[in-house]
Amino acid sequence: MSSYHDRSSSSWTFLTHHARVLLEIARDPEVRLRDMAAIIGITERAVQGIVSDLHEAGYLARERVGRRNRYSLNLDQSFRYPTEANLPVRLLIDMFTQHDLAREHHVDPPHQPSSR
Repeated sequence: MSSYHDRSSSSWTFLTHHARVLLEIARDPEVRLRDMAAIIGITERAVQGIVSDLHEAGYLARERVGRRNRYSLNLDQSFRYPTEANLPVRLLIDMFTQHDLAREHHVDPPHQPSSR
């Protein structure tokens, strides 16, 4: 059986690297940049730039704890794109947090009605 990447000449995804960094911080507020880079599949330097972008835009705060950073998210900050600007990023974080919890407990996530 072939993987997705074998069947497609494009490797686009629905979530940007910025969204993925935000999700990794939500999963572990003390995550290291190098660990995020490995999980997401981008360079540590790219993660560092994204964390700076998110910090400057008000999506996260950094606190130095010893030699590490602890991040806190501003989940009430709105998405940046005009069509979603009235929605908080909490919606994205909650969706993936519920998915993570369901997977940890081997429970199906809450059923979402289909759009017909």
